[in-house]
Amino acid sequence: MNFNDLLYANGGKLPFAGAQIGQAFRNEISPKAGLLRVREFTLAEIEHFVHPDRKSHPRFSQVAHVVLNMYSRGAQMGEEKKPLVMTIGDAVTQGIVNNETLGYFIARTYLFLMRVGIKPEKLRFRQHLAHEMAHYACDCWDVEIECSYGWVECVGHADRSCFDLKAHTALSKVALEAFDSYKEPKTVERVEIIPNKKILGKQFKRDGQLITEYLSQLEKNEALALKDSLASGPCPVTPCDQDKTFELTADMVSIDIVQKKVSGESYVPSVIEPSFGIGRIIYCLYEHVFYIREGDDEARAVLAFPPYIAPLKCSVFPLVSNGGFESTCDEILDSLLESGIAAKLDTTGASIGKRYARTDEIGVPFAITVDHITLSERTVTLRERDSQEQIRIGCSDIVTTVGSLCSGRVLWSDVKSKFPLV
Repeated sequence: MNFNDLLYANGGKLPFAGAQIGQAFRNEISPKAGLLRVREFTLAEIEHFVHPDRKSHPRFSQVAHVVLNMYSRGAQMGEEKKPLVMTIGDAVTQGIVNNETLGYFIARTYLFLMRVGIKPEKLRFRQHLAHEMAHYACDCWDVEIECSYGWVECVGHADRSCFDLKAHTALSKVALEAFDSYKEPKTVERVEIIPNKKILGKQFKRDGQLITEYLSQLEKNEALALKDSLASGPCPVTPCDQDKTFELTADMVSIDIVQKKVSGESYVPSVIEPSFGIGRIIYCLYEHVFYIREGDDEARAVLAFPPYIAPLKCSVFPLVSNGGFESTCDEILDSLLESGIAAKLDTTGASIGKRYARTDEIGVPFAITVDHITLSERTVTLRERDSQEQIRIGCSDIVTTVGSLCSGRVLWSDVKSKFPLV
């Protein structure tokens, strides 16, 4: 519905995309499977508009090497019924995926899901079977993630052709088209349809306007077929969305092929639509990052959120609650918060091991401990949640290091090679 505004904002050029996120409602849904099938859910979509005959993507080469589990239509109908492990580049080249733009979004979705913590061995891209495809769709692929409920559809990728814009145009009577300018003017062959409004109005009264609109929307082959039929005598026509039939005669419309010099063409764009079920992705993520760590005294629950998406990035502890470490802890906490790093301070009297376990349970990837050495050497220990490894690092380096780890610019293996392990 916002196509013309988006086209204007993009300088009238294609391709371009619009993205939106919000609540969706499906009254016909029968709620089940816990939080997976509900009537109200958060949906995020991208509508990427492209020329219907040119669906290449300028950045496809950046993702062509990405290896995916492609559960194609052929694989689903075969004997083994196993996904094909292949690059998205090969999938597009072999025609398994319809076009580069669709393949680009499939690969980008995979990279996104890997970054937020979905396990690659529990993810596949399943192509819609013939009976599942919408009548207007060129190709459709679902991202399915395995969890305790089995394989769950979490993201859909569809090449919806020109259906959406044509459907809106037909009902709103507002043209939703783009214009493609030629480098040099071209002489093209066009079908010219000129209704005789005087005769149509006299014969059909108010319905004359309806027939005029019907004639203006005819495709080239439809117009030529109508011309041939009228040459043989009166021809009945039924405009779209009407239950009435009208009989046209040759004097009511002129249909001819003409040569015209044009500087460009108007066309209805196709749309590639990735659609994300946010709630389902988050549910599967919780299952994928949760595990139980066996400890010396008892088993501990861990949420292994990647640092990039962990709600809290870092916790700050004094080694003991009465050791005079509070001012240093406050100083470090303030520095983290001022740098945009979400952190929490834990000054409870529990042992340091129990405080580590508490932060592991809520997915905090890093913990800073202020101890007696901090007061003399201005260094602290930095603990990584998953490996439980600790390094000793200067207070002046801690904020920059944690920030780089959380943004993904460096890995823990890079950091621990620079600082001494504790």
